[in-house]
Amino acid sequence: MNEWSRTGSEKHFVDNLDVSLIGSIAVGRFGGNSSVGQYKNEDGCLVWMNESADWEFSMILDGHKTASSVELVINQFNKNKHEIQRVLLLPVGEALKRMDTLILDVFQEPDFMEACRRTIGETACMIVIRKEKYLWWFSIGDCILHMFHPELIALGERQLNQRSFYEWVGEVNTFEMAVPCYSTGKKELRHGDNWIFMTTDGLTECPGVSFADPKAVEDVCKGVSVHEGVQKLLEEVKRSGVRDSTTIISWCVNIEETATMPSDL
Repeated sequence: MNEWSRTGSEKHFVDNLDVSLIGSIAVGRFGGNSSVGQYKNEDGCLVWMNESADWEFSMILDGHKTASSVELVINQFNKNKHEIQRVLLLPVGEALKRMDTLILDVFQEPDFMEACRRTIGETACMIVIRKEKYLWWFSIGDCILHMFHPELIALGERQLNQRSFYEWVGEVNTFEMAVPCYSTGKKELRHGDNWIFMTTDGLTECPGVSFADPKAVEDVCKGVSVHEGVQKLLEEVKRSGVRDSTTIISWCVNIEETATMPSDL
């Protein structure tokens, strides 16, 4: 079991970048450039992985105003870690079905919602789980998830979620509404290598680069390791003068099972 979580308030990485490996997962952080006015980092990330049970749980957060909401969400998930990990040990169909309601329960826990009312600022949040040959995600706000595989790339599919604006957790909280707003999805991974890529919007909104297009991300990382690819992307946004913080979580999974194909092949 590998477990790791960090917030930008612990170390801001303004003018500096860091790429760390947690097992096979690369986590890259860059706090932005002070030359264009950056002085803080309100991002956060969390990674749990269990190689023997064939799953990874990852979370990326992009805070607004302060990092307090980011710290609050990470603490809430660490508090519920044992229950989440217990569910992830169930057979894949049952585990991901239960996860749909469990994650909602975590965000809607009364004590957590009361803490959100008292905090300053709010955060976008994306959770991605890979268990066996399936990918599951839960997204509040505008973080981004890509999945690169040759069969999907050939059909123009790279980005799995649509960025959704005006959704947060914290002082402004989507779960306070009569109908909480968020998006979820599930995806069967393909046979062979599947490259999973999560990022905050510092990468996509950097001036002078085209990383809002996932093909541009793919092109930079083609032919290098996941760790090297994350490093190259962060070096490019640093060189291009981005102000906003950027956090990336990326890993590659090899699937031996065959994937669904059309009946006429």
